[in-house]
Amino acid sequence: MLDTLREKANNLPLLPGVYIMLDEHGEVIYIGKAKALKNRVTSYFRGEHLPKVAAMVAHVADFNVIVVQSEFEALVLENSLIKLHKPKYNILLKDDKGYSYIKVTKEPWPRLSFVLQKEEDDAEYIGPYTSSFAARQMAETAMDAFLLPRCSKRFPQEIGKGRPCLNAHIGKCMAVCSGKISCETYNQAVKNAVHLIRYGKKDILKTLNERMQEASDRLEFETAALLRDQINAITKLTAGQKVVVDPDVEMDVVALAGTPDSVCAAVLRFREGRLTDKREFLFHDTSDIAAVREEFLPRYYLDDEQIPKIIAVDELPPDSDALQQALNEKRGSEVQLYVPQRGDKAHLVEMAHTNAVERLARESGRYAREEKLLDELAQVLGLAKPPRAIESYDISNWGDGSSVCGMVVFRDGKPHRAGYRRFKMRTVAGTDDYASLAETLSRRAAEYEAARRGEKPDGPQNQFATLPDLLLIDGGRGQVGAVKQALRGTALENVPTFGMVKDDHHRTRAIVDDAGGEIAINRNRNIFTFVTNIQDETHRYANDYRKRAMKKRSYAATLTAIPGVGEKTSAALLAHFKTVAAVKAASISDLEEVKGISHAKAEMLYNALRNGV
Repeated sequence: MLDTLREKANNLPLLPGVYIMLDEHGEVIYIGKAKALKNRVTSYFRGEHLPKVAAMVAHVADFNVIVVQSEFEALVLENSLIKLHKPKYNILLKDDKGYSYIKVTKEPWPRLSFVLQKEEDDAEYIGPYTSSFAARQMAETAMDAFLLPRCSKRFPQEIGKGRPCLNAHIGKCMAVCSGKISCETYNQAVKNAVHLIRYGKKDILKTLNERMQEASDRLEFETAALLRDQINAITKLTAGQKVVVDPDVEMDVVALAGTPDSVCAAVLRFREGRLTDKREFLFHDTSDIAAVREEFLPRYYLDDEQIPKIIAVDELPPDSDALQQALNEKRGSEVQLYVPQRGDKAHLVEMAHTNAVERLARESGRYAREEKLLDELAQVLGLAKPPRAIESYDISNWGDGSSVCGMVVFRDGKPHRAGYRRFKMRTVAGTDDYASLAETLSRRAAEYEAARRGEKPDGPQNQFATLPDLLLIDGGRGQVGAVKQALRGTALENVPTFGMVKDDHHRTRAIVDDAGGEIAINRNRNIFTFVTNIQDETHRYANDYRKRAMKKRSYAATLTAIPGVGEKTSAALLAHFKTVAAVKAASISDLEEVKGISHAKAEMLYNALRNGV
């Protein structure tokens, strides 16, 4: 095979183009560009390679090429084809960030905080923010500016109990716990903090100065003093936000660092002269910084990323001229892509490199621990290789006899929440865990096979397109046997499958196979903790799905109590407004925006809701 591929590569022209590597099934597994196709492609089939490249080459059964006119055309075509096919061995630009929010609770004494997830409660959520760095900074700035408490004390229950903490003594908290702050004053401070988050400091200082003067005129000196402290805090905080580059310049700073088995790319974003975001991307199983840099910069900027006027990098990629042209065309104006040699910008590149190095240092310890853990788990379970992709399933039953199933995913020893999935039973009537698990895993296998046939999306963005290394089922021999029977004859038939058995205290006791053989894990603390965490997370996720579904049913029942509102209308209202409270607060024109609701029906709904129906 290798000789055939080498001979085919030797016949390629010394022209620019794109090469497409295929596996034995004809699936695209890697796409690359080349200044000279013959030189680049032949390099894959001679000599030794780094582990990641070697793994890719081992799966290459054939390749195709597309000849183009220039290196620039090759770069643009490569980027387009990667977005289309999402090949397994091309880098995937995923950092560890999700959406972030600033949460403001709705209670007499509301609390403001930075959160990573939006919950189904009555709180106000400001966001989402794609940058957790920026969201956290905004929340902390607002709390510092208006001297809001950060402690865990409950108000008003703990007002007047105990002495104020250190934050109050150093002027970082208004000391609600002292009993000297009225509920009205506190709520106004929270409103001001939200205003600062939403709109910036432009108008808030003028408003605070006016309120301070009014309080002084009314001889309310404590209120005036508090407002004075808030004004001083805002002025101090905003002054402390050092302008590090020209305020009119949009600039990104990019630097890479590597270890023998990983590379990290750090991106610092400067807008209006200040650092507004930091992003870090980790690439495991490679030490080739140059190769990562060559692929990273086009992927990051030519996909959906906003392109700044200046991109300062630690080193230019080999195709920098082509990349420069592509950046200019996408932005619609000239982009300065360069390596700063001295001055402030050179120091910022060093700062980005330091961040990349520090992230690798933190990650290496964690990654090594997780690698060891997966090796130990493979030995305990008798697996041929460490289970990097683990799927776990648990059934949660409703009071009416119906069931749902939660599926959680662990990748490289860590929860992979983007891969979590939920199943509502379609064919199982009543409470039958065996049948429910059989249906769930049958559907899981069918989804994988559909992806293989090209009927469903393929690639990492579709968890079902990935073949797991290990299946864990919440239950014993019977549950495992039902799953093994359901998977017989499917693509998941040979995936190792085990049950997680609990003791009388609902704690993980052992792992079992379908023959009923138990593997004790309580003697290995690391394995025991890991499996327990998986089981607990699966149970939590399945139960959360059931509770949310029951809540929606309750909401729907509330709406269907209105004459003329059936299940379809109720579902449409909840899909549009999310909560019953929002439906009740909606105007007639708001209700008309819901699909299927006429003006007459909107008036009827509005009147019924206002009359307390």
